[in-house]
Amino acid sequence: MPINDDLLRARKKVSTTRPKFVRQESWRYIRLAENWRKPKGIDNKMRKQVSGVPPLVKVGYRGPKKARGLHPSGYRDKLIHNIRDLEKLDPKTDAARIGHSVGRRKRIDIVNKANALGIKVLNKGNVTQELNQKDQNKEQI
Repeated sequence: MPINDDLLRARKKVSTTRPKFVRQESWRYIRLAENWRKPKGIDNKMRKQVSGVPPLVKVGYRGPKKARGLHPSGYRDKLIHNIRDLEKLDPKTDAARIGHSVGRRKRIDIVNKANALGIKVLNKGNVTQELNQKDQNKEQI
């Protein structure tokens, strides 16, 4: 069972009633993607919120404040770039996400330190395989 399960459930409940926001007339023209753009025309029906057109993005559709920034596992998602950043995290509530610019060597060190501190790493990737290979190479020598 994930931590903050009640917050995740509340967020899921709100998101089920939230409409799918689409760009104006994206259903009409193939060249327009569905991703949201704010309508800005002076006579635009969507901007005027005329009945029968898709809804606008508004603050009222937002999720619960305490559930914002939560990873689906229930942990708070914290971006880290070095080992010092790991020491600032609380293992009970925070999970580490290693920055994309971190190289392989430092990534391995971060994962080792996180395991020692009991911190969950969200994007380990192939680091665990590399750690196993490293251990096997040490045993052979």
